[in-house]
Amino acid sequence: MRLSVHWIGLAAALSCLLMAGEVWCDCPEDNVQIEGGYYNLTKGLQTGSLLTYHCIEGYYPYPVQKRVCQLNDRWSQDSTSSKPQTCRMVECPDPNVLMNGIVIPAQLRYFVDNVTTYECYSGYLMRGSSRRVCYPNGKWSGSTPICSRDSGNDCADPGIPAGASRRGNSFRMDDKVKYSCKNGLFLVGSSERTCLENGQWTGTEPACYYKYTYDTPVEVSEAFGSAIKASLTPLEPTDDTQEGRKIKISKTDTLNLYIAVDISESIEEEHFLGAKSAVLQLITKISSFSVSPNYEVLFFSSDVFEVVNIVDFLDGKTQLSTVKTELENFQIGYRDTAGTDLNRVFMTILERMALIKQRIGQEKFKEHRHAIILFTDGAYNMGGTPEPTVEKIKNMVYIDQTARNQKPIREDYLDIYIFAIGAQIFDDDLLPLVVGTGGEHYFRMNTIRTLQKTFDDIIDEDEVKGLCGLHKDYKTTDRRENYPWVAFIVIQNKNRVMKCLGSLVTPMFVLTAAHCFTFGDLPQHVTVDIDDQNGRRTKKVRNFFLHPQFNVKAKVDLGVEEFYDYDVALIQLMDYVKISTFVRPICIPCTEETNNALKLVGESTCQKQEERLLKTHMESLKFLTQTDNLVDKKEVYAKLGNNRDECIQHALTAPGITTKDPKVAVTDNFLCTGGLIPFRDHIACTGDSGGAVFKNYENRTVQIGVVSWGSKNLCQGGGVVESAKDSRDFHINLFRVMPFLESILGNNTQNIYAPLQFLNN
Repeated sequence: MRLSVHWIGLAAALSCLLMAGEVWCDCPEDNVQIEGGYYNLTKGLQTGSLLTYHCIEGYYPYPVQKRVCQLNDRWSQDSTSSKPQTCRMVECPDPNVLMNGIVIPAQLRYFVDNVTTYECYSGYLMRGSSRRVCYPNGKWSGSTPICSRDSGNDCADPGIPAGASRRGNSFRMDDKVKYSCKNGLFLVGSSERTCLENGQWTGTEPACYYKYTYDTPVEVSEAFGSAIKASLTPLEPTDDTQEGRKIKISKTDTLNLYIAVDISESIEEEHFLGAKSAVLQLITKISSFSVSPNYEVLFFSSDVFEVVNIVDFLDGKTQLSTVKTELENFQIGYRDTAGTDLNRVFMTILERMALIKQRIGQEKFKEHRHAIILFTDGAYNMGGTPEPTVEKIKNMVYIDQTARNQKPIREDYLDIYIFAIGAQIFDDDLLPLVVGTGGEHYFRMNTIRTLQKTFDDIIDEDEVKGLCGLHKDYKTTDRRENYPWVAFIVIQNKNRVMKCLGSLVTPMFVLTAAHCFTFGDLPQHVTVDIDDQNGRRTKKVRNFFLHPQFNVKAKVDLGVEEFYDYDVALIQLMDYVKISTFVRPICIPCTEETNNALKLVGESTCQKQEERLLKTHMESLKFLTQTDNLVDKKEVYAKLGNNRDECIQHALTAPGITTKDPKVAVTDNFLCTGGLIPFRDHIACTGDSGGAVFKNYENRTVQIGVVSWGSKNLCQGGGVVESAKDSRDFHINLFRVMPFLESILGNNTQNIYAPLQFLNN
């Protein structure tokens, strides 16, 4: 929570506690304020409370970033009168380390938004960035500038990062260069690099960080994706031109993924919640692509709380859904978070590896890759250093090759990634624990909130973006990423204009409601707008198909003025939609693709999909409505089984219905939603017609129905509106109109579009 500096001093002075013969008093609030910023307290002014300072972007707390209320009723790291707590402007490391060139302007210190340019001496060529800007995260933009010339060396000049010094100016095979940082900065990356026969340097390019320096989400996305991709791709040689940016998902790998999150008192709840959300996103995203790692999930302080046991996962006793449920339900409020034993975390992981090796045998164990992802500030005060345990983990994975003092040939089978979080990070204790090749493995995060999107962005979807139902399940700046299948349909024929929603079900077909069309409408009267990164694009229509049994006047004689059974239509576009993360199809029932999305193994049927998606008598579903924010989501419950009869009874209150039997107007082809019991549903508005009624299954979206008609018109022109007591909506159940959908979407007798593969009933 955020506290102001106006606490009642008397209450603080009187709040002392007698324990074990000693009097513990609250810490004073005097002299803890920070000029230009604010502070948070985890336990008010009580003993053990963690105080963390915060500044606006481009500034950092000085001289300390956090303090703790101690047993002697004093704050740790007290600021002296000569050094009041304040927010100082961020500065970047000294760039005046360029060899064979000059830096303009030459200054003693460089602050946020300062710009530098670089020029090489005559005879030298510039590599890297010739212009750089000091960013608010304490880093320079672009890449390290290097002035070099062709000297016949085996390796190119590796340069000197800002704030660093280098020993070694010979760049032939087996030559080494060593780096260190100056003026209180610390080194991230490789302190020593060796020139290889292939002209490449070992390790990763080093950088010098201040204690306030952090990695941006874009940097983490690129670097973490580059590093972890080796754990998720085959070992066969690949064209590396576009590699090293994002994870390439593969179905052929065996990966053991160990995730540990620090919940000790030095970690603020904001960081814990952010880390938990990010872990959920990473697991969900990987699972979307049919990759099935085995997971170990731990939370730790002085003890280790095992949320998911990897051996249970290996034995099939734990499913992915269980992992996500356990993660979502885990809370730190009732846990003892005093003290931190980081070594115990690695001991637990080592024990799990040993059990896996015992279960599957030595030879099979050699085929397993292991990735450890750790979220912590490194402030351990129990259990000793974890470095010896990390060495044991390396020996187990490398098959004791480290004992022979040589570079292990299996080093790409183990990665340890550390996401350093917290008000004060103990980099010197964490950096020796990093293990792995192929990119950065150590990341400093000033905020954990963006890490969920970061983990989502590291996935390279080029090979799988056509999979149905993929979407981003967190709120994005562009709602198109949440609902990439939504389509906007306009039918304009003479003086009649009809606007409906639809859903992209293949790159060439949009599913909508049949009642959007009327007699005399032709393809040239119809346009379909589908948003992408460059704005909404209007697609021309080749043809459209109404369900052959749709007949709005079919039951006039039975007391139903307008009958909407079989209210579905398919629009065939003139050209394929270009599939991307912003535009891609939704899954529809009874197809092989949806079978994969639902992770139904073996031979499946349409009935099994329906049992999985509509398994309760009160099923939570969603549909969309047009708003200024593109679209917004409406939430409803389909009343099934014993709940259905009461729901459809309200159809008799609709205008134009005089029959006394609701089943005349509402056949078994409809889903019924709306009302206040047991939850207050949203209601469909004018303009929502034809939209998808859908359900999210893990990270995939499956369309269950099509918005058709309602008993009451409570709203015009879209919007999120709640249902009245007696208002009900009726949606066509796609499971009941499969023959029509299959006859068109599954038509393999034509060569205009690729047909979907449908299942048997």
